[in-house]
Amino acid sequence: MSLIDHLDHLVLTCVDVEATRRFYTEVLQLRLETFGAGRIAFCFGNQKLNVHVRGHEFPPHAHLPVPGALDLCFIATVPLEQVIAHLNARGWPIVEGPVERTGATQKLRSVYVRDPDLNLIEISEPLR
Repeated sequence: MSLIDHLDHLVLTCVDVEATRRFYTEVLQLRLETFGAGRIAFCFGNQKLNVHVRGHEFPPHAHLPVPGALDLCFIATVPLEQVIAHLNARGWPIVEGPVERTGATQKLRSVYVRDPDLNLIEISEPLR
């Protein structure tokens, strides 16, 4: 038995909060949430990505919070072909894929993009 049930949120450290907001709300279509003293997060399902701006992190924070250090995988709500079409329509380059990968619970078909801070973002659909 594990001590942990599920992931609630991650913290994303960025350089340009406006470029980050545009990517996560317009390209990935996550919901923007504001909370606390001017903080923002990007929400999807029951999870969210809280945002810190480099040099202005909210304590406590990671020992070495740096932009571009994340490698995240998201499961799409639509077929991967629609994801690819949306990325192309937004002019957002795919850096790899579609390729087959192994996810937490099953095989995935994925494409990879980079966010404005060069974090690697994998967008996947489960293989049936």
